[in-house]
Amino acid sequence: MTTNNHEAPSLAGGVAAAQPVPGNQPSTTDPSTQLMEEPQAPVSRSYIFWLMLASFGASIAMMVPLSYGIAVRITELAPGQEQVLGFITGIAQLVYLIISPIVGIWSDRTRSRFGRRGPFIFLGTAIGLAGLVVMGLAPNLLLVGAGWILGMSGWSISGAAIQNLMADKLPEGQRGRVSALTGLMTQIAPVLGIGVAYAVSSNTLLVFVVPGVIGAVLLALFPLIKPEGSSKNIVVDSQVTFRSVVASYGFSVRKYPDFAWNWLGRFVFFMGLYFNTTFGTFFYAQRLGLPVREVAGVVATIGMLGVVAAAAGALLGGFLSDKLRRRRLFVMIAALLFVAGALAEAFAWSLPQLIIGAVLMQTAIAVFATVDQAIIFAILPNRTETARYMAVVAFAQKIPSAVAPLIASVIITIGITGTDKNYTFLYLSGAVLALLGGSVIALKVKSVR
Repeated sequence: MTTNNHEAPSLAGGVAAAQPVPGNQPSTTDPSTQLMEEPQAPVSRSYIFWLMLASFGASIAMMVPLSYGIAVRITELAPGQEQVLGFITGIAQLVYLIISPIVGIWSDRTRSRFGRRGPFIFLGTAIGLAGLVVMGLAPNLLLVGAGWILGMSGWSISGAAIQNLMADKLPEGQRGRVSALTGLMTQIAPVLGIGVAYAVSSNTLLVFVVPGVIGAVLLALFPLIKPEGSSKNIVVDSQVTFRSVVASYGFSVRKYPDFAWNWLGRFVFFMGLYFNTTFGTFFYAQRLGLPVREVAGVVATIGMLGVVAAAAGALLGGFLSDKLRRRRLFVMIAALLFVAGALAEAFAWSLPQLIIGAVLMQTAIAVFATVDQAIIFAILPNRTETARYMAVVAFAQKIPSAVAPLIASVIITIGITGTDKNYTFLYLSGAVLALLGGSVIALKVKSVR
């Protein structure tokens, strides 16, 4: 892992320059002015390392309940009602969708000795842990859903703070590779987390709490070891009004066309992705004829194999897109890989074919997430409102994660004659959407090569 300068400071521009921190030279530039400028100084290797660990923590705490824990609870409390998974996850995403721009505005305007983003890493972690405890102890699905609203909101707040720090600090030359490395962590974390959950699967509470504690520790260490720096000296030059809050949920499509096209392509791609990942546990159980509780081992095994491919995809996509200065090409490659994987999964009734499909899809997701994140950092409309615009970007993922499970819950019931759900139609639908989304970004975003 290299940076443009091995002796570079740990913080690269952005709000962190508001107050010197160990390892940085004091800034002579007005911190409010610096917020408006593209970061130039590369971040250090150690900063990237702790950023990767924090990304791992946010992912393991979020994805283990989503991909395994909730399914276990549904099986315990309402056997045979797997469609409830779509409603639980969809409602939680809708709640966070509503509050995320407000959290973004709050983060942008936070003035504290811990910076603008650090406080939200701690806040989100506390809320997320509380939600997982509620889910593990819940006596009914209503409380499981309430717990996931807390859990998903909390871990999303922490994850968004990490994304905002990356947007604040990463210069153009590092965006692809650092996005690749942090993206790799988000790919590895669920796989290892599923293995951890399976090891403690005899105790439902531990299925939720153990991955959550691991995530909480890694998240909390990041701002403690790599402090953001004070934001107290940054001038707040506008008032928050009801009108400005409402306006923060959108942006000018005419003024920022590349941002708009990227948002649309991302939205469509993630609709396809969530079609093909929401019911993963139930899908594998059906295709392999296994009880749901025993699927964790299969998911972990397939996931570990997929991690190798995802690592290659993320690293090659990130590093090559930095080196070649070509982003859109790799977005299109990711879309095509996703289609290939979805087709393999749609018609798979054996473990080898499921593995092939999963590996291709994991690779595609890693490439897309890595490169499109670098595109987003380059086309942000206003760097003084990074968190607000990153929250708008998150809509392109959060809306699909809320809506797609609800639609998927209907799709899997179309044309069924027995108890088996129609996962073939679901995976084919996801392939079409992913291809369309990748094509929009590749063909319509003009300011990034």
